[in-house]
Amino acid sequence: MRNSGFIWIVVVVLALLDFYVFQAVKTVSSNASPKWKMFINNGFWTISILVLIVLIIIPFINFDTWPKSFRNYLFATLLGIFFAEVLISLFLLIDDIRRLIQWASGKLFFKNTEGENLSGEGISRSAFLSWLGIGIGGGLFSTLIYGFSNKYSYDVKRIQLSFDNLPPAFKGMKIVQISDVHSGSFTDKHAVNKGIDKILNENADLILFTGDLVNDRAIEMNEYINVFNRLKAPMGVYSTLGNHDYGDYVHWSSEEEKRNNLESVKKVHAQLGWRLLMNEHVVLEKGGQQIALLGIENWSAKARFPKHGKMKEAYAGTEKYPFKILMSHDPSHWDAQVRPQYPDIDLALAGHTHGMQFGIELPWFKWSPVQYVYKQWAGLYEEGKQKLYVNRGYGFIGYPGRVGIMPEITVIEFV
Repeated sequence: MRNSGFIWIVVVVLALLDFYVFQAVKTVSSNASPKWKMFINNGFWTISILVLIVLIIIPFINFDTWPKSFRNYLFATLLGIFFAEVLISLFLLIDDIRRLIQWASGKLFFKNTEGENLSGEGISRSAFLSWLGIGIGGGLFSTLIYGFSNKYSYDVKRIQLSFDNLPPAFKGMKIVQISDVHSGSFTDKHAVNKGIDKILNENADLILFTGDLVNDRAIEMNEYINVFNRLKAPMGVYSTLGNHDYGDYVHWSSEEEKRNNLESVKKVHAQLGWRLLMNEHVVLEKGGQQIALLGIENWSAKARFPKHGKMKEAYAGTEKYPFKILMSHDPSHWDAQVRPQYPDIDLALAGHTHGMQFGIELPWFKWSPVQYVYKQWAGLYEEGKQKLYVNRGYGFIGYPGRVGIMPEITVIEFV
């Protein structure tokens, strides 16, 4: 019954939200016929009680043994309901605060609270805010459900980068970057294979993977070895570790078991034919000219993520090369250590954020809640002569979908 205390807190909070949101439901259905009122009210409480029952029984069953896809969708649906009710409650709170101020001041700032005409048709401010809250909350829930269909909708993003110090032999070189596979979340091998086909169709000179091959355990890759070992490139396939690869988010019977899992994850990279860079560098040669490719273990400026990476070890010996590429899973590493201490790292490649798998991306506008945690969270960033590209992730974790931020295959061409 691990985490039962937390579950009970969630149950209590959700029950309180249910009662609060029900006030909006009553408001918007006030003009409905008695039959429809009964249908709406009973439907609301049937769904609410079923959700609470599911949450209550989770600590008493071996939920981890249930089918993975069912667990993922159930978790996402419950999360969607929770956030929808939070949004609706915010609009109700605005209305309650408005009425409280009116009552406390003793002045009629808003005449006829329940019947004031906002549009000439008799709708009150309370009804308007209730409708607005339900509309936005319901819209969010519907969007999250729709997002289930996007989790394998791989988006090939192409960028051209120019560097003054890039050796001429590397002009025109094509690199494919992928990140955050999270194989433990996959449920459709055929769809994943179609993404690999897209990568192979690019005929890249070099393929780079920037961490989080699994969610927790090396065995998650068993079914996908013969998928990802298809990745080949003339200059090789190189990889690094991400925070999930260390197995920090699962209960192990012993530290030895956890260490063995990490060693197994490293062996998977070798089975795939990928060269895992563990705080080290390799030299890439083309046309008699050379550049350095560095790869470090996970290093994060955020306190809750590990700092296993050792830049000094990876960087040592690269001073003589005119151009350097760094693979580092967490983009917070760039501002915290790379830029201030290693100004000759020309291009850094990261992942980790997934763009939160939720946001808005338009040609002229980009937003995701993750930007309030990570300054660099998706796409290209430049400071002086240094560049960072943050991949939005090939896989998914937690929420089995994508809304606005699609799974990404990055194609970088040096021009």
